Amino acid sequence: MFYDYAKIYVKGGDGGNGIVAFRREKYVPLGGPCGGDGGRGGDVIFQGDENLSTLMDFKYKQHYKAARGEHGKGKNMHGANAAGIVARVPVGTVVKDAESGEVLADIVRDGQRAVAAKGGRGGRGNTRFAGERQKAPHLAENGEPGQERWLILELKLLADVGLVGMPNAGKSTMLSRISSARPKIADYPFTTLVPNLGLVDLGEGQSFVAADLPGLLRGAHSGLGLGHRFLRHIERTKALLHVLDMSGERDPAEDFAVINEELRLYKAGLTARPQIVAANKMDALGADERLAELKKRLAGEYEIFPVSALRGEGLQPLLWRLWQILQEDAALPAPDEEIRLTVVKAEKPEDELQIVREADGLWVVKSAELERLVAMTDLDNEDAVWRMQRIMDKKGLDGALRRAGVQPGDSVRIGKEEFEFT
Repeated sequence: MFYDYAKIYVKGGDGGNGIVAFRREKYVPLGGPCGGDGGRGGDVIFQGDENLSTLMDFKYKQHYKAARGEHGKGKNMHGANAAGIVARVPVGTVVKDAESGEVLADIVRDGQRAVAAKGGRGGRGNTRFAGERQKAPHLAENGEPGQERWLILELKLLADVGLVGMPNAGKSTMLSRISSARPKIADYPFTTLVPNLGLVDLGEGQSFVAADLPGLLRGAHSGLGLGHRFLRHIERTKALLHVLDMSGERDPAEDFAVINEELRLYKAGLTARPQIVAANKMDALGADERLAELKKRLAGEYEIFPVSALRGEGLQPLLWRLWQILQEDAALPAPDEEIRLTVVKAEKPEDELQIVREADGLWVVKSAELERLVAMTDLDNEDAVWRMQRIMDKKGLDGALRRAGVQPGDSVRIGKEEFEFT
């Protein structure tokens, strides 16, 4: 079954904990600290696979959690880094953050990779905290929690030509005639509920991929009739083949205007792509008169090819013209510009400290730096807690809490931990 949408949860692996350890060998006086660092947690990675054509796998498995890094050991032995999880997705998959809607990655090539959730770094062992003033530190860090988020996966088919038109205009019949694809064909609207791809072979290495897209309705740009899920497959096509019903059941010129308006409202630029018209069902009674009227109303703005997909008539000139259009302009609209998940090495912005009060009276501190500090502090270790407190004082947390109106005895949450303000 074809799935082009999925919502999944991903979590990078937590980093391994650093360890508190000291050398105890014989004949080594004042051996000193030797606690190793924890290993890095695994990443959750998406990889494009041209052999896949659906997001079906993500309907049955919706949670992806990478392994955590190994904990540090004595004798300055660091924990091993965890292996990442590689989830294969079809080429053409767009990865979005479910909460913000931000596009995180656009997988447009076979083998292309994008990190969806980074693993946390390993915590430092007590060796890292040794210095002139503290030669035997009794503290180590916990591993950093891995990144976690809900993601939306959307599949946008990669095709050269997209067949668009009203329901029951004959798009599926045409695709079955011009390629080896065998979409479901029946004499009722909305027979096609999912896109179908077909390879059009004109011989001698001259071929292109055509996509039969489900029929559109007025209001599709706003989501009517699953319009959004159908329209997004048009975004990657280089040219459009507009199939019109000339049997007399509908007004072809009106249908043409409605579909193009929906394309324009959905995304600016779609109607600017090369577009030719296939006047289908020319075997119907009175089709010639309706074709003449259509040409008059379109005023020569678009090339019109009279065809009968059912009988296979008039298709060859249409296909050669599509091939010519695809070859004429190397600057035809390409798939959306690739967006990669990359680490930008720039000046680190100052972490903004926010303090808000929830309805139940709990105060919440919002600061990525302080949340990470709390998560990586062993709260059962007195030395580690004192270090955390010193860093918080240096960051001005105490004064910020007082200015916000926090009173002694109030509960304050930082990350996943709650403290009593004193």
